Amino acid sequence: MDSLEVRLGYKFRNPLLLAEALTHPSLAYESQKAHFDNQRLEFLGDAVLQLALTEHLFRMFPDFPEGPMTKLRAQLVSRQALAQFASSLELGKYLLLGKGEEASGGRKRSSTLADAFEALVGAIYLDSGYTSARDLVLHLFEQEIDTISENPEDGNPKGALQEILQAIATEAPKYRITSESGPDHRKVFHAQVLWQDLILAQGRGKSKKEAEVRAAIEALRKKVWLTAEAS
Repeated sequence: MDSLEVRLGYKFRNPLLLAEALTHPSLAYESQKAHFDNQRLEFLGDAVLQLALTEHLFRMFPDFPEGPMTKLRAQLVSRQALAQFASSLELGKYLLLGKGEEASGGRKRSSTLADAFEALVGAIYLDSGYTSARDLVLHLFEQEIDTISENPEDGNPKGALQEILQAIATEAPKYRITSESGPDHRKVFHAQVLWQDLILAQGRGKSKKEAEVRAAIEALRKKVWLTAEAS
């Protein structure tokens, strides 16, 4: 399992937890012997995954109500999405399967891969706690989180803001990175969105692009330009 641990960037203290996470129930069923499988870890991992992403979305979108955040989380943890994560780790080739499950293509079955991914998260949680499990989840989901941060409401915040403002005046909004903080591996960028010499809003994110998007979202929420329009 060493190569899988390298892919994960995580070394198990208790290798039996990793073996359990990768053991499909078909193995015990065919052998008719008592044998652990990954169903309990799947149950646990699902809860850890939901909490890690819920917490991150909660902090990422401080002004979003429950409904939009629930949709974003569902997008991240769909069975198809989890199966894709499992495939990117080549999890299928490490699974311990019964012969029947093996013969029927279990190593590539989306439901099997998604279950194993959740079980893996649960195993890491038991092996070293929530922080390690959360950090791994956020690392693996980094690209998908970046994508939804740019387009959190099935729209384009920067484009929507520009359209509204240019209906008032031809000048387009401008974005400025005002500062950055934190260590190199965990930078936080701060951005402003300006229009007609007015600072509409500020935002921050782990990339310049995310900070600008967050500033646009905040500007859309505050509607500061209405004051300028009235005057």
